[in-house]
Amino acid sequence: MKRLPNLKDKLSLLYGSIFFVRKHFITIFGLGLIAAFGRVIQLGGLGEIPSWANIVLEVAVETARVLIFLFVLGVANIKRGAYHVRRMFTRRNNLKTYWSIATKKLKTQWIQISLSFLGFLIIAGVINFLIDSLAYETCLFLTLKSEGILADTTSEWIVLLFFKNISVIPFTIVFETILLLWITRESRLSPSGQQSDN
Repeated sequence: MKRLPNLKDKLSLLYGSIFFVRKHFITIFGLGLIAAFGRVIQLGGLGEIPSWANIVLEVAVETARVLIFLFVLGVANIKRGAYHVRRMFTRRNNLKTYWSIATKKLKTQWIQISLSFLGFLIIAGVINFLIDSLAYETCLFLTLKSEGILADTTSEWIVLLFFKNISVIPFTIVFETILLLWITRESRLSPSGQQSDN
């Protein structure tokens, strides 16, 4: 006899994302920090930079985000994540199989996907609200400028992007990648971040 799914089961994608971030916090935070400092420097937070440095920093920022994606896709293994991407696009049958599984899950388990997505939006909204409050309603930005840490020409946007790059952006990448894994495979991610067969 099958047990009825409870709320935790219906929010498994969201729980999986939260547990994955918690278990691999140092790696995800570290890559987010690279992107955060890259954005701050790009926007002149430490002063004007030449155009070539801006390009180099953009590559660093995007590389950090891609590495987070591959890290999650490979279930805490960047090399395995890259292998999955290569295999997906080098074998035509794989794309058909993934599409078939995804279509089936989207049709039959749309409630689970919708609830997890709604939960994600609420969490992301709260994080964004807190970041906005930190940037605009505290003395942090003015203190950083008065202490000479940030250049005088900068705006609160520097603080916003720094904190977004170490919080909501990595969390979004994790959630979307786990969703991609879940809808394209006949396996699921357990709360510990490991794969298990249905």
